[in-house]
Amino acid sequence: MSADNEARASRLMRGILDACLLALTSERDRYGYELAAALHDAGLLTVKEGSIYPLLSRLERRGLLESYRTPATGAPPRRYYRITAAGQRELASARTVWREVAGGVDATIGRSEHDPEDITHG
Repeated sequence: MSADNEARASRLMRGILDACLLALTSERDRYGYELAAALHDAGLLTVKEGSIYPLLSRLERRGLLESYRTPATGAPPRRYYRITAAGQRELASARTVWREVAGGVDATIGRSEHDPEDITHG
């Protein structure tokens, strides 16, 4: 991915990354590195591990996630995050908004250059 495209992807992700983290923690409790790996596996390659920790802290302060520590054999304890009831409600709302926005964006920028319904006027 070019530097320009990476910057564009990063700007787009800022608005939706919270919902992605909520969605992943709704599947099961996860720790930070595991969340970063899941985002990467989903194809969100511009999201760096270090960038999600401030977001996790913010989601926790807002009451959308809660965390707990578990001992790890031969390693420091891991901090796991779980979604709260408020986080579930926020995720449901974010999914609704995402479907509306993504559909509209795809219908607009996903058009073929030769589409007769194109909104541009030449």
